[in-house]
Amino acid sequence: MSRTPTAPSSEADKQPIDLSAARETLGRDESTQAFMRYLRQERQASEHTVKNYFLDLAHFLHLNQEIAVDGRCCWQLVSDRVARRFAASLAASGRQRSSINRKLSSLRSFYRFLMRENLVQANPFHLISGVKTGRRLPVTLDVAQVSRLLDAPNAYWGRQLAAERQDRRGDAEFAAARDTAILEVIYSGGLRVSEAMGINLEDIGFLGNVFKVRGKGRKERLCYLGKPAAKALREYLRLREDRGLAARREPGPLFLNLAGGRLTTRSVERSFKLYVHEAGLPADCTPHKLRHSFATHMLAAGADLREVQDLLGHASLTSTQIYTHIDIARLVEVYAKAHPKA
Repeated sequence: MSRTPTAPSSEADKQPIDLSAARETLGRDESTQAFMRYLRQERQASEHTVKNYFLDLAHFLHLNQEIAVDGRCCWQLVSDRVARRFAASLAASGRQRSSINRKLSSLRSFYRFLMRENLVQANPFHLISGVKTGRRLPVTLDVAQVSRLLDAPNAYWGRQLAAERQDRRGDAEFAAARDTAILEVIYSGGLRVSEAMGINLEDIGFLGNVFKVRGKGRKERLCYLGKPAAKALREYLRLREDRGLAARREPGPLFLNLAGGRLTTRSVERSFKLYVHEAGLPADCTPHKLRHSFATHMLAAGADLREVQDLLGHASLTSTQIYTHIDIARLVEVYAKAHPKA
């Protein structure tokens, strides 16, 4: 599923540069390919992350074609001046600050790898500072909105059943049960959608109401399975078995498509838009808002900040602290509306 919405893209982001030539050159570059292997094997980075690193390197190469000599990249030719020029061009391009900082971070990490492999003598991006960004508070749903969203798959597919042919009714029932279980599990554990799609049946412990999740960097953590989520999962597994997609206790992907393969994040994103409309929520509502809402509701109910950090899989407490600001902001709003002398 998609990430939290950001501000509208600039013209530079709306009209991407043609990086085909740079990507072709990088595809033949041994240093770049070694870095990609390092990201996958040692850093355990996702394919999405690896792709972003590759595109950031391609963007840099596109703007500095002089380092491509006889079809190979001479990374040692990049000086501090070239690095500063690249940073300046990004700042002048009108790109979002987060995009600029990601590209600079990608180049910084790439040169750290090259230094580790003794392929260059210095990191020209070492002293290049990122652009300061104002931290936006995540947008969350209140409890009533979450409830409407969790009920939306059954409501949506219930209406579709009346219009379906008799031989398609089973598909609609299966989709309703599966997607309800997905949303319940995401909200119950505060998951990223990619984490939910990566769950295997053997990761679920119904007796202890816990399940195992593999987060960023393939780090594992335990999450709790609430009663509604457990109930929705059992109903989904029953229908899954009835359709012959997998036995009730058969190891393998938890959430399946109609063909029996692992459901993709992109597929969930498409369905989520239908449920947002069904629940009467703003069109820009994304699946990641369920994760934000989980954290905010936990803290508002008195959960310890470090416990929420562990449940979310945040490496740093700073990432979790942003949700305390959301709660404070709401208290201020309530105070301003309710206090006679506010």
